[in-house]
Amino acid sequence: METAFTRLVGVRHPIVQPGMGWVAGPRLVSAAANAGALGVLASATMTLDQLRAAIREVASRTDAPFGVNLRADAGDAGERVRVIVAEGVRVASFALAPSRELIAELKEAGVVVIPSVGARRHAEKVAAWGADAVVVQGGEGGGHTGEVATTVLLPQVVDAVDIPVVAAGGFFDGRGLVAALAYGAAGVAMGTRFLLTSDSTVPDAVKARYLAATVRDVTVTRAVDGLPHRMLRTDLVDALEDAGRVRALSQAVRRAAGFRRLSGLTWRRMVRDGLALRHGKDLAWSQVLLAANTPMLLKAAMVDGRADLGVMAAGQVAGVIDDLPSCAELVERIMKEAQEVRERLTASR
Repeated sequence: METAFTRLVGVRHPIVQPGMGWVAGPRLVSAAANAGALGVLASATMTLDQLRAAIREVASRTDAPFGVNLRADAGDAGERVRVIVAEGVRVASFALAPSRELIAELKEAGVVVIPSVGARRHAEKVAAWGADAVVVQGGEGGGHTGEVATTVLLPQVVDAVDIPVVAAGGFFDGRGLVAALAYGAAGVAMGTRFLLTSDSTVPDAVKARYLAATVRDVTVTRAVDGLPHRMLRTDLVDALEDAGRVRALSQAVRRAAGFRRLSGLTWRRMVRDGLALRHGKDLAWSQVLLAANTPMLLKAAMVDGRADLGVMAAGQVAGVIDDLPSCAELVERIMKEAQEVRERLTASR
């Protein structure tokens, strides 16, 4: 299925496996790329050396195009851009809007730039700055999310920009792909659906928690880092929401120290990243420090398998997913479903 997005990035199918921290590693990314989707490597939890090694591992596993997701507000964002340029990565995606300068640097090197946004005005801004495409995530999406449903936000963005739009938030099958295309999107991104594949390295016990969830078990909370974060409701989430300010702050300090040791970042760099996070947002300084919770709490579940000690970011579609196909099986099934839906629509005219 050819769209403006597939032509732009050179993949066979208009499907994106997005860059999910601790989840989108070389195995999942290469499997998604080999299946014909755009696999995107998550780099926020990696050091520069780890990022370089992960890119090379993906390249050794696939000849297909793939991308790297970057934190635009990270203090070393420029250094990470230079790594992906040097390694010949096809696509750079961003969880937050990159600066005009970063976009220009990437485009000059021939890298396709695809920021993720949650509002029409943000899509208009990055399009004006030269972004090649944009991922727009509605409120159904997992992780940090907004309040506007995909079915309302997507057509707004499609009407506002002249670059390919990839829809995210609430997609998991061929019917959703056709619906997104009908709204004017050029593809879909599906984080939770790719997390729940056999190629995902998320521990089996954690995958089982996702598969057992209903749509009512997926909630939005600000207790983790002060920002709206969609995840599975667990006893830990309840405890974080009930914790007092002092207790929550002391926990955040400990987790920030752990993340510093894990990531190799200095305290100065972490403070700088915290300042970037606070900029333009109505966050107290305590909430900025609480942002250090997210990497370690996600790692506890997604890497260590401790569903009791970690948080599990999840789109609402977690409540309707009940299997663990390989990436190849998943993409093939989605494309077959999409073709069948289109044929039924054509026949009913």
